Amino acid sequence: MGLVVLKFGGTSVSTTGKIAKTAEQAIREQKAGNKVIVVVSAMGKSTDKLLGMANEISQTPDKREMDMLLSTGEQVTTSLLAMTLKAHGQKAISLTGWQAGIETEELHGNARILDIDTDRLQMELDAGNIVIVAGFQGITASGELTTLGRGGSDTTAVALAVAMNANKCAICTDVDGVYTTDPRYVKRAKKLTQLTYDEMLELAHLGAGVLHPRSVEYAKNFRIPLEVRMSHGTEVGTMIEEEITVENTKVVRGIAFEDQMTRVTIHWEDKKEMHVSKVFTELAQKNIDVDIIIQGITGLGHGNLSFTIKSAELLDTLTVLEDKKAEIGYSDLESEQNLAKVSIVGSGMVSNPGVAARMFEALTEVDIPIKMISTSEIKVSTVVPDKKMVEAAQVLHDIFELEK
Repeated sequence: MGLVVLKFGGTSVSTTGKIAKTAEQAIREQKAGNKVIVVVSAMGKSTDKLLGMANEISQTPDKREMDMLLSTGEQVTTSLLAMTLKAHGQKAISLTGWQAGIETEELHGNARILDIDTDRLQMELDAGNIVIVAGFQGITASGELTTLGRGGSDTTAVALAVAMNANKCAICTDVDGVYTTDPRYVKRAKKLTQLTYDEMLELAHLGAGVLHPRSVEYAKNFRIPLEVRMSHGTEVGTMIEEEITVENTKVVRGIAFEDQMTRVTIHWEDKKEMHVSKVFTELAQKNIDVDIIIQGITGLGHGNLSFTIKSAELLDTLTVLEDKKAEIGYSDLESEQNLAKVSIVGSGMVSNPGVAARMFEALTEVDIPIKMISTSEIKVSTVVPDKKMVEAAQVLHDIFELEK
């Protein structure tokens, strides 16, 4: 008998009818001889509704109270799913994050999991229960409820799979696997049967919304086989593992894109006064994520630093930089909004030079301006105007023949 962890997102449990179909999937796994843990998100758009109510009260609601509010969404789903399973004659129990032993750091709104006490989970599984755990939440050592940030249910599922030494973790969603790019925008996108952890991690970080990056990191670090599959079907999805055995002939395996990006540029009159580390230290202390970074020195001895952030964090970023202007020592700063990031990803890029050149040539031929570039061993990212984002993805999908 093995152990399987299943995770169902909000669209997969948005109605009681869909919750009934989710119950069928859990029962199917149990009848196949597996013990089953199910991790669920809040129903449909219920988290957005809770956020909306909070924002009606305050534009800056207290983060602790927000965690108390938002953690209720997943608890509704767990109890309804447990009731459904019991109505079908199955033994089941619903658990909150803290009842499942999930301990997090002392950070409201975007906490990381530190440890999982598996005693309660093991006891319930041994009793024959299908165990339903509320995703997206945990508890601190001091007893405070916390949430893991958007997409945190993915992380909950993989972390539980690691802690319980599961045979597999399946992320069940409204798509039947991971595609070469987002099929909602690029109609020729093709489903992939396999990806490496590194490829999926890059795609997740670069804007592919199928999996939360932290969940892929967990799976990679502990070698937990990860499957992305359709919530209420039986078709095999995309397997994510350390090595792949097929479809590894293409240099580029996928294309990710993300809009709502802003470029911030800081200027110094004297390059000797550039306190670059101070910039990122101050931003990190405010939990502002910085993406692509470019530093430049002019022939006249001036210095500049450009980096991208999510547009929603622009106001906080400018506030931090202006408050610390004297310490950072810059002369002025500017920002450019309405940008997007388009990236190509593939483990084969390591041993195939010229991939970046083909990418830049293809974009230049259709008059898509490239404003920033970032590379790693298995990805190349470009910043382009957001109105050109989808066109850029389509052009690159064609030039690298990902539909074949």
